[in-house]
Amino acid sequence: MTPFFLVQFLDFLEVEKRYSSHTITAYKKDLEQFLDFTCVENVNDLEDVNFQNVRAWLVEILEKGNSNRTAARKISSLRVYFKWLLKEGFVKDNPVSKIKAPKQSKRLPSFFRESQLDSVDFQEMFDDSFEGVRNKLIIELLYQTGIRLSELINLKVKNLADDKIKVLGKRNKERIIPISNQLNIFIKSYLNLLDNEGLINEYLFVLKNGKKIYPKLVYRLINFYLGNVTDVDKCSPHVLRHTFATHMLNNGAGLETLKDLLGHANLSATQVYTHNTFSQLTNIYSQTHPRGTKNK
Repeated sequence: MTPFFLVQFLDFLEVEKRYSSHTITAYKKDLEQFLDFTCVENVNDLEDVNFQNVRAWLVEILEKGNSNRTAARKISSLRVYFKWLLKEGFVKDNPVSKIKAPKQSKRLPSFFRESQLDSVDFQEMFDDSFEGVRNKLIIELLYQTGIRLSELINLKVKNLADDKIKVLGKRNKERIIPISNQLNIFIKSYLNLLDNEGLINEYLFVLKNGKKIYPKLVYRLINFYLGNVTDVDKCSPHVLRHTFATHMLNNGAGLETLKDLLGHANLSATQVYTHNTFSQLTNIYSQTHPRGTKNK
């Protein structure tokens, strides 16, 4: 099969759909795996791909030990690809249209407890050096705003204000997030430190050589600091985003408000966090309702 259609499809995702480079890479990997599979099956043209080929690929994915979640993502990539091929007139039929992806068990988001983030042991891990102050601000900003890792790394000094920050989210959508006075003071102290160190840059977070920070560094520092004070298996920037959302809901924030703060395209993506608030509500109910307290 000619790879031209694939290149053209990936350009479509980047230019018209405005997908992130990470998402495009995932699509590319999934589709290349499928095209390699069809070559083994002696299918030499896109027009010849049929329902049986796609189903056989799905079986192979699962037999290799991949999770239902991974298999569903790969089928989703293929479905979008053939939908585009059909629209562009490169194929006459969509062999994925009748394929049902395996059911996925819903993964509940992990989160840190407030007591863990406020613990003395955690706070004492940060020193007054440039890196110590920067690392603490990184964690505080992720926790207090719920921004994504990519949004944190690309946050520019010019997008900071006394009471808010402006971030560029998925598909280049801008959103404004309010910040507390305490966080604003912390940011200004950090900027003064940057100035004293001669590290002022267009980006807020930089290395000691003045270059922009990178994803692996943020993963490492969060795993180091939070891994020592929490029981969460996988400490990552995204867990801090989950923590922000969970704590907001537990303290009375509405789903619509949280949706806007997180930059979700629709409410269904935000509703995953309600499992944690239900536990909180159960606690409150049992402690305050007359019938609930009598059972204790």
